[in-house]
Amino acid sequence: MIGKIAGRIDYRAEDHVLIDVRGVGYLVYCSDRTLAALPPAGEAVALYTDLLVREDILQLFGFLTLVEKEWHRLLMSVQGVGAKASLAILGTLGAEGVSRAIALGDWNAVKAARGIGPKTAQRVVNELKDKAPGIMALGGTMAAALGEDAADVIEDAPAAPATSRPAPAPRGNAAAQSEALSALANLGYAPGEAAGAVAQAADDAPGADTATLIRAALKLLAPKG
Repeated sequence: MIGKIAGRIDYRAEDHVLIDVRGVGYLVYCSDRTLAALPPAGEAVALYTDLLVREDILQLFGFLTLVEKEWHRLLMSVQGVGAKASLAILGTLGAEGVSRAIALGDWNAVKAARGIGPKTAQRVVNELKDKAPGIMALGGTMAAALGEDAADVIEDAPAAPATSRPAPAPRGNAAAQSEALSALANLGYAPGEAAGAVAQAADDAPGADTATLIRAALKLLAPKG
């Protein structure tokens, strides 16, 4: 299994990039959102990857975050959702958006993805809602796009243009959501209700820190009446 690719982008296409790893080119398919976040051709990049193996095809998919990769794997486990549909959902919502939509049961948000009908969207939410807390708790990102493996590649690769720069680190409060989710679990809240509350709090206050998310989620979880 190829779990990570680190090298230089040889060229970019509409739905994939070719990454040169010490003279070997890997064709990596990505969501629209991930492609938009990648640096231009000639620059260094590192991606988490998932290899799809079938009788007639081998395809490698690339992701900037562990959360995106895990959602891709889970989305493809839902009947009627293949790789193309999964990337469409992730490209429309982003990994954190998928987490929030599924935790909140918002199938309309999932339906907004190209090629996803209402029945498929409802199936995605119903089948994966219990998985949302675990994925949200990952909070893993490629914050440093150039890890040790990438550094080795760059050392041996041809020099990039002087204007090159590392890929920007993904932004958002995924780490804060993960920490808030863990805190609520320690307080005894069920994973599903904790995930829904944290997702709602993050929607209401994008970029909020851990403490703010916890306070907001606790208010949402407080008994009404």
